[in-house]
Amino acid sequence: MTLFRGAGVALITPFNDDETVNYDMLGTLIDRQIEGGTDAIIVCGTTGEPATMSEEEKLSVIDFTVKRVNHRIPVIAGSGGNSTRLVIDFSKKIEALGVDGLLIVTPFYNKATQQGLYEHYTKIAKAIDLPIIMYNVPSRTGCNILPETAMRLGLENHNIVGIKEACGDISQITKLASLCRGCLDIYSGNDDQVIPILSLGGVGVISVLSNVAPKGTHDMVMEYLNGHEAKARKLQLDYLELVDALFCEVNPIPVKSTMNMLGFNVGSLRLPLTEMEEEHKVQMSKLLSRMPQEMLA
Repeated sequence: MTLFRGAGVALITPFNDDETVNYDMLGTLIDRQIEGGTDAIIVCGTTGEPATMSEEEKLSVIDFTVKRVNHRIPVIAGSGGNSTRLVIDFSKKIEALGVDGLLIVTPFYNKATQQGLYEHYTKIAKAIDLPIIMYNVPSRTGCNILPETAMRLGLENHNIVGIKEACGDISQITKLASLCRGCLDIYSGNDDQVIPILSLGGVGVISVLSNVAPKGTHDMVMEYLNGHEAKARKLQLDYLELVDALFCEVNPIPVKSTMNMLGFNVGSLRLPLTEMEEEHKVQMSKLLSRMPQEMLA
């Protein structure tokens, strides 16, 4: 099954001044995404800062998101970790909240072998009923799902339905697409590689850019999927400077600062993440002032 086609937002988590979750702003962000055409909400993924949230906070944010979305579009919750047993326990709690699927990043720090990754995802898939999108981001986890392992997991587990691919290596993703035809949906995990991955048969993106530009990100994907390749390519290139700026420091530092600049009071980041460097803030402010307003809708 395909969880979604198009642009899914890797949603930020807004905080109050005392670092509690700002649920009023979270609701505003969710509604803005849906109004902008976003095709799925990904909550408590990397961009949502789950590494600095307690389990109780994460479950509360996911529960709020499910209720606020109210079946308008799919809600996919991040439940990855570096202990297979704990991922299963947490995923079962999320499953009870009514999410539509899970995004499960590779175990971080452990540096599992390919067999370890196979057994990790297989054990999770057999313990829960929800569809799973695997998340491959070696630059953050120190661990890379190779195409052969991804194919094996997709073929042998009915509820491992997709992979968010953020390895950055187009050659690897090309091999993945060649091997996994029909057994896994491929989503771009990098906003600067949306069109290249769609051209290989990908079905969408899980996007940081979508926080800032939900309509533009959605349109980029859907124009391509609807056969309007030139329009899609233009949007990819038009947003490239903003995408680069959103990754001038580690995600989600720049995107949170940018949302604050745009008038959304999403608050600061939790340590060990810190505010964006002043030099980068100035550069982002100048970039936003040059961009047509319709690109930031």
